[in-house]
Amino acid sequence: MTPRSNFDLYRHETSLMRSKRTRFIILVSTFLIVLVTTIFLISQSRTTFSPEEIIEPQNRVPVDTSKKDDREVETQGKVVYLTFDDGPSKLTAEFLDLLKEYDIKATFFMQGSQLQRTDFQSDVRRAVQEGHYVGAHSMTHQYKKLYQDKRFVPEMHETLSLIHDITGEKPQLVRPPYGSVPGLAGKQIRDQIAEAGIKVWDWTIDSNDWRLKDQPNEIVENIKRGTKSNLEVVLMHEKPQTLEALRDIINFYKQEGYKFAVYDESEHVQMNFLKDDRL
Repeated sequence: MTPRSNFDLYRHETSLMRSKRTRFIILVSTFLIVLVTTIFLISQSRTTFSPEEIIEPQNRVPVDTSKKDDREVETQGKVVYLTFDDGPSKLTAEFLDLLKEYDIKATFFMQGSQLQRTDFQSDVRRAVQEGHYVGAHSMTHQYKKLYQDKRFVPEMHETLSLIHDITGEKPQLVRPPYGSVPGLAGKQIRDQIAEAGIKVWDWTIDSNDWRLKDQPNEIVENIKRGTKSNLEVVLMHEKPQTLEALRDIINFYKQEGYKFAVYDESEHVQMNFLKDDRL
């Protein structure tokens, strides 16, 4: 074999080695890209919460509670909406008695499974007759059914229909169980809600009353600490500790110069975490 042949062979072998090395580098790089992309997608998918992760109703409340700009309510002065979820219950009449004592109207978001109980329906009618607003809080209050199985609009329609059957009223306002985030974050579901003519209310202050059994004073303190705006919507539930705290809550807002308001469909106030003007 001539020197020239040896050189050609060397070049050929070197070229093969470089080609193999290049293919190896490309293969490794592709694997790493796929691995990193997979990890990223998995991490992103965790931003949707499973029902098992939502142990208590308000664990997923966003930091931004969509408070209205104080300038928007300057002409009205200080306004507070007292709202109560999860009724009707055996305590509904007592809540109504206390509110009547102070001549205060409140906004109730009632659950379909409770509305179906005939022993509670007279209190639902009484609430409406005494000037309170009764809106819907879904039939089941189950995260999976409402948001993952996309039953939000049908359940709210069914609950609103029950309220109509009991009271003769045709309410449009609902409160999403667990709040509108993350369950209603998708545009498609919000489009459906808007097309259905349903309005959505979250809150500006979470009293955390559901977790404070036998601690009414702490409920009051939570509300005091959370009160920062001229317009407040206070989230509460029909719980014994809430009933016990309610008198002090009312007196606090009276002392602070707030007027008590009830939801009025003719003067809808946007109050959803998503800041969707249609809702």
